[in-house]
Amino acid sequence: MTIREFKMPDVGEGLTEAEILKWYVQPGDTVTDGQVVCEVETAKAAVELPIPFDGVVHALFFEEGTTVDVGQVIISVQTGDAGAGAPVQTAAAPVAEAAAAAAPAAPAEEPVAEARQPVLVGYGVSTASTKRRPRKATAATAAQNGTAAPAAPAATPPPVLAAVPAQPTGERPLAKPLVRKLAKDHGIDLASVVPTGDGGVVTREDVPATAAAATALQLGPTAAAPVAAQAQAQAPVAEAAVTETSARETRIPVKGVRKVTAQAMVGSAFTAPHVTEFITLDVTRTMKLVQELKDDPDLAGLRINPLLLIAKAVLVAIRRNPDVNASWDEAAQEIVLKHYVNLGIAAATPRGLIVPNIKDAHAKTLGELSESLSSLVATARDGKTSPADMQNGTITITNVGVFGVDTGTPILNPGESAILAVGAIKLQPWVHKGKVKPRQVTTLALSFDHRLIDGELGSKFLADIAAVLEHPRRLITWS
Repeated sequence: MTIREFKMPDVGEGLTEAEILKWYVQPGDTVTDGQVVCEVETAKAAVELPIPFDGVVHALFFEEGTTVDVGQVIISVQTGDAGAGAPVQTAAAPVAEAAAAAAPAAPAEEPVAEARQPVLVGYGVSTASTKRRPRKATAATAAQNGTAAPAAPAATPPPVLAAVPAQPTGERPLAKPLVRKLAKDHGIDLASVVPTGDGGVVTREDVPATAAAATALQLGPTAAAPVAAQAQAQAPVAEAAVTETSARETRIPVKGVRKVTAQAMVGSAFTAPHVTEFITLDVTRTMKLVQELKDDPDLAGLRINPLLLIAKAVLVAIRRNPDVNASWDEAAQEIVLKHYVNLGIAAATPRGLIVPNIKDAHAKTLGELSESLSSLVATARDGKTSPADMQNGTITITNVGVFGVDTGTPILNPGESAILAVGAIKLQPWVHKGKVKPRQVTTLALSFDHRLIDGELGSKFLADIAAVLEHPRRLITWS
């Protein structure tokens, strides 16, 4: 019998820890290669982890709700029929100092990879990972969960997988869980995909390319097992993490989305000099256009709402003021002008605020933008937004109006140049054509990085957004 260990992988580039939300298996359960064994929450996404080998679950090392460093063993599995004295094997690449501290029985001269090595569900630990103090009470936690945490025998880790230009026959392809799901949705066997990622990893772009080249073929299913019920996984993590200290106070550990959001907001507020400008405008014509588009048979089945036209107005205003679409490179002391727009949409989810973005929003038609918005919101509400969907944003929209709020002073998403807050649209008295009439009115607030955008440019950008929403025909004339 061989005991194989599976370590917490880096399911998103550069992440250092993840919280175990749900175990789908228990000791004694039989698992197969590719079966989802647990769901974890990283900085801003919930991800399901499949086990990369067959066998019987030997031990679970952490309880649900526990935050685990990348590189720590989370589950061990009995595989094969070798003798009982067979060495322990791990599913991930050798780890750095953090994992060594968590497993004192490991050999002192453990080989260290020179670069980040791909594993089946993400990436191994970088050699430059920050040293973290070890988690406490690992054995006690395992015992409380009805499992035994066996002492880690001294063993030599398996050799690191070498990069390959294609998938060798009989070997399991390297891909992240979201890529595996994408392949499953397309009916693509990952073994047939030629990987283009570093170390032979199949990327998101490889799957559609294979699907387009083999639309006439009937490909076998992927090894992914059926996904466990989502209702329990969607429950707010904070509920399980509440620790009552007295009848008058409740203390909630800061972790997951809340922890990362707090760090990002503090970093942004004290790094980028914020300026916020406001404008109140009549959006009656835009609201009429929304209704007309809803009745348009060419747009049947698409979600048409004011946010869609506001997003389009922002894209038009960026085209007229391209210098607002930039970022600040502190290390190089350069301003980086972006010739693409990854439009962020702030979304409130059961796990907290996240900001996924629509990639290359500037190149999308109104219908395509509507589909992207709907998909983005649905994925965020389901807690399935991937880390990649929240990276490389350029400008963000936050719709505080859905809560009945008139406006706010939003804080920039780190690395972005501006964020637009949209207030509630209300029927108010307004001077229209020389007479006071009831009109649909809202207030916009634009916060921007004053290192990148001066007062004139910021004012012109905000004024252009307002001008489009006051007279939506400019969506055509200014395009």
